[in-house]
Amino acid sequence: MDVVRARGRAARIAVTLLAFALLLAGSLWGDDDEFPFGPFRMYSTVPDVNAPARDTRLEATDDLGTVVLLTERNTGIRRAEIEGQMDRFRKNPELLRAVATAYAKRNQQAPRLRQVRIVIRWHDILEGVPTGTWHDEVVTMWTL
Repeated sequence: MDVVRARGRAARIAVTLLAFALLLAGSLWGDDDEFPFGPFRMYSTVPDVNAPARDTRLEATDDLGTVVLLTERNTGIRRAEIEGQMDRFRKNPELLRAVATAYAKRNQQAPRLRQVRIVIRWHDILEGVPTGTWHDEVVTMWTL
């Protein structure tokens, strides 16, 4: 019985040491692809304390010339879905037509959208504190 306990203890110690070695190696040389043994960079790195912070949004102009903020509530499309495919939208702005279609289905009484834009609002940061100033960058747009 003692031999079984000793083997079990040795196996648990070996597995623990292996897990520790993988965590250490992943922390020193790993990347997101090795998670959970590599660091999840989203949480393990700090941005430059003076770098502007981005806030991506979708907006549109309707038939009446009104600027409409497009949200998950009025389109069914999450901001993360747009941000995750930003390169595709830049290369092919026509893909934003799907956003206008989604808006029209959820807001049947609203005026038709004539233009859809992806806009990044860059908030200025100084020593980790927002300054209150910002500027907008239109990343791409689709016009009917």
